[in-house]
Amino acid sequence: MEMGRRDFLRISAVVSAVAATGAAPLAVERRNGMPYRVLGKTGEKVSLLGVGGAHIGQSSLSDDEAVRLIRTAVDGGVNFMDNAYVYSHGNSETRMGKALRDGYREKVFLMTKQYSDERDPDSARRQLEESLQRLQTDVIDLWQIHQIHRAHHAKAVYESGLLDVFTKAREEGKVRYIGFTGHTRPEYHLEMLERGFSWDTVQMPTNAFDHHWASFTVAVLPKALEKGLGVIGMKSLGGSPGQIPNQSKALTADDAIRYAMNLPIATLVSGMDSMDVLEKNLAIAKGFEPLGEEEVADLLEKCRAAAQGGRFEPYKSKTV
Repeated sequence: MEMGRRDFLRISAVVSAVAATGAAPLAVERRNGMPYRVLGKTGEKVSLLGVGGAHIGQSSLSDDEAVRLIRTAVDGGVNFMDNAYVYSHGNSETRMGKALRDGYREKVFLMTKQYSDERDPDSARRQLEESLQRLQTDVIDLWQIHQIHRAHHAKAVYESGLLDVFTKAREEGKVRYIGFTGHTRPEYHLEMLERGFSWDTVQMPTNAFDHHWASFTVAVLPKALEKGLGVIGMKSLGGSPGQIPNQSKALTADDAIRYAMNLPIATLVSGMDSMDVLEKNLAIAKGFEPLGEEEVADLLEKCRAAAQGGRFEPYKSKTV
């Protein structure tokens, strides 16, 4: 059917809004069928799909099941490992450390995160040493400041001495790259970027609903790319557990993940708590092809109404 002028204009307007973030970067190589992209100015090659650390430590998985899931992901071409000191009271890091024995550590790009609400340098030093022990490694590839989610956090990060701890850890060879994360307000991310530290990476929500409400992909993503940061996507399915496909019904999980992968991110961290979910996500990543303009516009239009107010992204505390 020939597209009407009104439909054409609607699609063009939506696609133009997305275009500011750029197109999906081409894979620089494939390993076991998995596309790899470059993690910004670090030059590191990371898998399009990453293992989310939060789910690995949950009680729904046994230690053996978590180890098997991680190793199956690596064997399937995944090399990006997400984690955080606070996940499951350290259980996520401990399980990932077990999984990365027997030569698996050398196959992955390992990331974890530090967190204290007041951004205390002393707690950062302690957490780093504990994370290294739990993960059974001498060096963490990427250490990120976790959860920039309050108005005072950016100021505290820059003025508390926390960045001195991070840069010293890098100088000592305990970490290789430094980044930050958050999923509450894009304004806080922008302040982190604008205060001037030379970040290597940033982690943020990247989903079709985000485009319409308190948007990280509209406000933060172009700035991060301009500065050469490697962008790590998360929350592709909205709030947990998978509120976009399971509750909103506006998009399927497949479409939601493909939309996120179509953005100019380096990797998409996905919470995978079963072999079934892992296998499905591996298939999506390995079969990923860049979306056409009309397909992007159609996906955004499908979720435009449901996205208003952030109902399916409850981790955002912003109101307008």
